[in-house]
Amino acid sequence: MARPTDPAARAPKAAAAAPHGVAFILKKSLISALVALVLFSLMIGVRTEAGPEGQLIYWTRFGDLAALVAAVFFGSIMVELLRQWIGPSKSISLVPESAKGAVDTLGRFFAPALLVFALLVPVIFYDQRYILDLGILVLTYIMLGWGLNIVVGLAGLLDLGYVAFYAVGAYSYALLATTFGLSFWACLPLAGILAAFWGVLLGFPVLRLRGDYLAIVTLAFGEIIRLILLNWQHVTGGPNGITGIPRPSFFGIPLTNTDDGLAALLGIEFSTTHRVVFLFYLILALALLTNWVTIRLRRLPIGRAWEALREDEVACRSLGINTTTTKLTAFATGAMFGGFAGAFFATRQGFISPESFTFHESALVLAIVVLGGMGSQLGVALAALTMIGGFELFRGLEQFRMLVFGSAMVLLMIWRPRGLIGHRAPSVFLEKPTQISSSMVKEGHG
Repeated sequence: MARPTDPAARAPKAAAAAPHGVAFILKKSLISALVALVLFSLMIGVRTEAGPEGQLIYWTRFGDLAALVAAVFFGSIMVELLRQWIGPSKSISLVPESAKGAVDTLGRFFAPALLVFALLVPVIFYDQRYILDLGILVLTYIMLGWGLNIVVGLAGLLDLGYVAFYAVGAYSYALLATTFGLSFWACLPLAGILAAFWGVLLGFPVLRLRGDYLAIVTLAFGEIIRLILLNWQHVTGGPNGITGIPRPSFFGIPLTNTDDGLAALLGIEFSTTHRVVFLFYLILALALLTNWVTIRLRRLPIGRAWEALREDEVACRSLGINTTTTKLTAFATGAMFGGFAGAFFATRQGFISPESFTFHESALVLAIVVLGGMGSQLGVALAALTMIGGFELFRGLEQFRMLVFGSAMVLLMIWRPRGLIGHRAPSVFLEKPTQISSSMVKEGHG
């Protein structure tokens, strides 16, 4: 006989399952607003600058601070109400179940369409120099992101000093080109080799480190390289940098307004846009080379060793994988592509200095890799396009653009913690289960 349910026994469960009341929501929102007040009081509430005579002058912006705190307060209320409305058992799906097949089909054509658009950018925006320069900048960071993706996304080694290899490649090309008169095409592989050599030098001291300790050592390595460039003045020029870096040529044909220039040989009118278009296609070719090599390496034993090291280093050792070689190859390969990007940066700018290779660059490239999805090539490209291009869209907001940008990154990591396109699946796996011969197992079937 079924025992009747006791209403008094069900009351605690019902109270526990009930959504939080108004008092809880207000308390949580007030705490969030108080934290925002403490964090932004000196960042936004008080503005300081150095006066004309060196004294410190300041002025207050309490109105902007109050508006920001109020936005945090009411935003916390809305977030908590939305969380209660959704409920703990419901999951948010941006794509309906009926449309997932069509979305997957479109996803296969998205990467080729993005490549075709990149190839047509100089044709479509030939007369818009700003768009071409922005495209070159985006492709440079895409290449840097794909290079760091080998170290962070595939091998799982947190590297905060990737800008050091970027600087080694730039200064290698600048010194070789200005001192020995070598061309860009001769210096490009040398810059990659020298950057890979420094990657191996970084790899040896951190063989037994992982996690936070590895991040600290790589951060220190990046700062050491920057300080060397800053203080070794008779070689690197110190804070003055290196000027007069040669521009690249079209396989020996200069892109200048001379009789032996490319425009004169082709019989067309000379334009300064020709060099910009050539630089665009050059960095596009270097980025595609980085992508192709990375994809090929992922399917080789070394690529599978990187993925095994990322998942579990102890299990990787127990399987007989040489973790020393695995780590060194990851650092060297990622550093080589960083050196290529640095050489391109030097030839494009014509001037380099230590100010171009600060920790901010390492943090930006790492943010591109993490937000795009560690291990995902397409995700890194989309993240670089969003972060670099989106940063330009908010340039009109002046000092507030970093606040908007940081808020967008926080929201993205809340809703997509694995990045835009998270990818941790192994590169090689069995698509169909295999059956073992009866002679191989005792039961006769496997």
